[in-house]
Amino acid sequence: MNKPASVIAQHGTTFSVLFAISFCHMLNDMMQSLIPSIYPSLKTMFHLSFAQVGLITLVFQCTASLLQPVVGFVSDKRPMPFSLPVGAAFTLVGIAGLGMAQSYGMVLLAAAIVGVGSSVFHPESARVARMASGGRHGLAQSLFQVGGNTGSALGPILAAAVVMTYGHKSITWSALFALISIVVLFYVGRWYKDHGIARMKAAQKTWAEPGLSQRRIVFSIFILLMLIFSKYFYLASITSYYTFYLIHHFHVSVQAAQIHLFVFLGAVAVGTFAGGPIGDRIGRKLVIWVSILGILPFTLMLPFANLFWTSALSVIIGLLLASAFPAIVVFAQELMPGRIGMVSGMFYGFSFGMGGIGAAMIGLFADRWGIEYTYSVCSFLPAIGLLTALLPNIEKGGKAIAASPPVDENSLT
Repeated sequence: MNKPASVIAQHGTTFSVLFAISFCHMLNDMMQSLIPSIYPSLKTMFHLSFAQVGLITLVFQCTASLLQPVVGFVSDKRPMPFSLPVGAAFTLVGIAGLGMAQSYGMVLLAAAIVGVGSSVFHPESARVARMASGGRHGLAQSLFQVGGNTGSALGPILAAAVVMTYGHKSITWSALFALISIVVLFYVGRWYKDHGIARMKAAQKTWAEPGLSQRRIVFSIFILLMLIFSKYFYLASITSYYTFYLIHHFHVSVQAAQIHLFVFLGAVAVGTFAGGPIGDRIGRKLVIWVSILGILPFTLMLPFANLFWTSALSVIIGLLLASAFPAIVVFAQELMPGRIGMVSGMFYGFSFGMGGIGAAMIGLFADRWGIEYTYSVCSFLPAIGLLTALLPNIEKGGKAIAASPPVDENSLT
């Protein structure tokens, strides 16, 4: 499943590129996380129901999810090195529009434009991560993904410090982060054009097929998508409604609830960083087992915990649950090694879509049955992790090769 050692030696890990796209992923997702972080403000300002709050996430996530596989498929056929700064420009416009929105409809439109930016950024950045990995695919995906999770964790803090202090329109200033991202991604695009495309073509000539029938590959992709469904449906219950749960159930302030959300999202960032390298060494299937099914006892306890244990359990859940995504993405890429862009777009897009649909459905459920009962029902979602048993064993004998390739010190230029 892994590239021969000679190919890895020729193209070592380019950390400058990995850190650059991870940094831009942080900026991108920090801006995007401002959307759920200001839900309490938007709910009050526009007199929204929980279902309307969930619809904001649905519009954003579905815009991104529907376009990401298309972008990935097209870029597999025709690489687009400078599509990355274009995607960041869409995010800039969307975030600025969100700050200037005067109606609920304008909020939805701005959220959709931010989603378009994500639809371009994520599959192409995931492709760049694999180009720059030097064979350490799990590490590369983790570095890329941890930037996004770090940004998602910083978003609530930025909202609490700025938006809650200076008002809804102050979110417009965060568009400056998109401008920084555009500049950095322009230089990443140059590396992509000058070095990355050649690396990907070389990898396509040497990469081995998984040795499975087409039917088994399709079935395995379906299982991985079901695991994504489990992860992101449950994650939606935390990212979109955790603050409401804490405010309603424990009567904490909005600012205190944002701090608790930051702690959870920080744990998600740490778990994401660990999942990829561990998967490179011990196997991705084992990481998927532990990260999805392993959180079930903790999610079942969460609805019955006091405030202290709610925070503690959320950290454990965040650490374990987040480690799944890099392992799942790389596992899928290894099932279909010739379609990196499409696979990356499919899984990032599906994760966005499940997050959006989950937020909307959980919002409807919470309106009807209450937020506490909603958390009790959602706690059973990780049981879907039992489907991991149906995945093929495609990593036998291949982990050691990818564990320690040389480092390439090529710069962005």
